[in-house]
Amino acid sequence: MSEEVLLTQEGLEKLKAELHNLKSVEKLKNAQNLREAKAHGDLKENAAYHEAKLNQQRLNDRIGQLERAVMLARIVERPEDFDGKAHLGSKVALLDLKRSGEITITLVGSFEIEADEDMVAITSPLGAALIGKKVGDEIEYEAPAGIQKYRIVSIGD
Repeated sequence: MSEEVLLTQEGLEKLKAELHNLKSVEKLKNAQNLREAKAHGDLKENAAYHEAKLNQQRLNDRIGQLERAVMLARIVERPEDFDGKAHLGSKVALLDLKRSGEITITLVGSFEIEADEDMVAITSPLGAALIGKKVGDEIEYEAPAGIQKYRIVSIGD
C-alpha cells in the first residue's frame, strides 16, 4: 500500500503547476534539443546528444515523482482544535536557546520543501519536534551538529 503525501493546499497547487510546466514546456524544449543534437551526426561522441538524453531521463523521473505525489496527496488543513498549536502549514518563529538568534520557518510536507524559503518538513527532526507545540514551549532535537534547543516565540498561518 502506498504512503500518503501530506501537503498544504498551496503546496499541492505548486506541485501541479510544476508538473504542468514540465509536461507542456520542458518536454518540448528537451525534444527540440534532442533533434538538434541528432542533426550533428555521430551519436557515439556527441556530447550534446548524451546531455539531452540525460536531461530527458531526469525530466521523466521528476514527472513520475510529481504524478505519484499528486495522486497520493492528502491535503492537511488547520485542525479544528487548532488552539494555537503548530501544524502543517504553520509559520513558526523560534528563539535559538544556544545562540540567542531568532528564525522563522514554515512547516510543510516533504514534497513542498524549498530551502531558500525557510521551509521545514514535518517529517524532519525539527518539524516533528514542533508539531502540536504551543507558543512558549521549548523543544530539543538531535541534529548533525548535536542537540538543538529552541523556544517557540510565535505561531501563525
